[in-house]
Amino acid sequence: MRRGSELRKALAEKFDDELRFFKGWIDKPKAVGSIIPTSSITAKRMASVIDISSGLPVLEIGPGTGVITRAILARGVPAAKLYAVEYSPDFVRHLRRNFPGVKVVEGDAFDLESTLGEDAPKRFDSVVSGVPLLNFPVQQRVAYIEDLLDRIPEGRPIIQLTYGPKSPVPPGLGNYSVKHFDFVIRNIPPTQLWVYRRGRGN
Repeated sequence: MRRGSELRKALAEKFDDELRFFKGWIDKPKAVGSIIPTSSITAKRMASVIDISSGLPVLEIGPGTGVITRAILARGVPAAKLYAVEYSPDFVRHLRRNFPGVKVVEGDAFDLESTLGEDAPKRFDSVVSGVPLLNFPVQQRVAYIEDLLDRIPEGRPIIQLTYGPKSPVPPGLGNYSVKHFDFVIRNIPPTQLWVYRRGRGN
């Protein structure tokens, strides 16, 4: 009986997440890239780039309902060392309620200087980004990646998901390298993962 009730609870939470995500997409389709949350498989692949041994905090951009947030914590990142930047006030409330200890920051990912504020760490180990970059102009995407790379050590990655066939940030437009990381079929829609770096590790 206990296993049955746990399964029902898990299914109810998953349905709640998907309903919340769909509502976010209806309210702000440009800020939410898909009508359903990222799969746990995709989230785990994205979190795999984090170097736990670095001791540095991790920056997550566009956590939505927290599927990737959960994978980052499961990777071994302490909640107090995870900074999650989310634009939607509804998602922010949901994240703060479900992930106590995680530093959930409400604000614009394209203006991190103002969003994170002066008290935020100056260096992160890596960046896990779920921002739907294809909804924004190319130059804005390049500026976004350049800003994030300024916040992590040379050679460390930004991992970005996209539903398009190509990197959402084209190579050759700035001081960064672009590398395809994975194609996750078990996601709706299937997801491409890309990694951006500077210098060592290109």
